[in-house]
Amino acid sequence: MNSKISDKDKKDWEEFLLNKDSLPNKDLNLVKKKKKNIITFDLHGYSLDEANKKISNLIQDAYNENVHKLVIVTGKGLHSENEKDPYVSRDLGILKHSVPAFIKNSNELMSMINEIKDAEIEDGGSGAFYIFLNKKL
Repeated sequence: MNSKISDKDKKDWEEFLLNKDSLPNKDLNLVKKKKKNIITFDLHGYSLDEANKKISNLIQDAYNENVHKLVIVTGKGLHSENEKDPYVSRDLGILKHSVPAFIKNSNELMSMINEIKDAEIEDGGSGAFYIFLNKKL
């Protein structure tokens, strides 16, 4: 590497240090843009029917607003009232499995979706999933 600094570079550096104007932080703009294209929604407390209606509206609205990614938190079903119903598995949360199945069985919703996959641990792990939306045509 060249260890010699030109006189012009030295002068530019000195002017930069003396300049009192603040520079815009471009990293802040990137974070805002990135968060703008992601919506997180928590379905805790919703019945299955309410959750399916909400998720349908959410996908359609997000698609129309060109949102790229949805983080849907369903929970793991650990505190579910399932144990009171003898016809429902006690080992499976209702929303955790039923909401993705509802989406996958809807041709209208799937036409707006590029991919559905499990969430990373920082977004809820096995109690959440991602929906990556197509760009609106």
